[in-house]
Amino acid sequence: MDLCHVPATREKGWYLALMAPNVKGPNYAWLDPSRLYCHPQGLQDCVADLLQPFQGDAIDMVAGVDAMGFILGAAVAATLQKGFLAIRKAGHLCVHTEAQPYSDYSGQQKLMEIRTDAITPGLRILLVDQWVETGGTMRAAIELVERLGGVVAGVAAICMESSEGGKWIQERYKCSHCVPPRLQPCFDQHQLGWQ
Repeated sequence: MDLCHVPATREKGWYLALMAPNVKGPNYAWLDPSRLYCHPQGLQDCVADLLQPFQGDAIDMVAGVDAMGFILGAAVAATLQKGFLAIRKAGHLCVHTEAQPYSDYSGQQKLMEIRTDAITPGLRILLVDQWVETGGTMRAAIELVERLGGVVAGVAAICMESSEGGKWIQERYKCSHCVPPRLQPCFDQHQLGWQ
């Protein structure tokens, strides 16, 4: 899809066709959404779709999950006119932090950190990441926010797969994603529904 083209009819998720499949092998995610961020209308519509379920909800801050969640999370924070908190992979913050181990989508064991001075008890945080595949990364972010006394106001991602971890999150938190129901089975099986 042309990065300047805007379709006449823009249904929820139209911009998903901007994403590109993995051509580099198993060490990479199956789909790369970063081209979506290059399309001005696509990015705006993606953010609007993610925020639609949270209209009228109390949100004090947006937190993005390292690293691609920073792009989408910052766009969400700017739209809401709220502050943005980066939840980082270990070793990047030079301030006091809390840490949480997790397994990412590839099964690798990692450590996530959050600064301890940004969340006060009761602060309502909207967590944003690019993708929730196995749920391990997002669950670690949830645990860090809650350990510091924050309240998870919701979880938003371009796609939330119907994995065990994805279902765990969706059963416990208000969630939003951009994949229309007719395409969800394709995304769960790592297949593009528009080819």
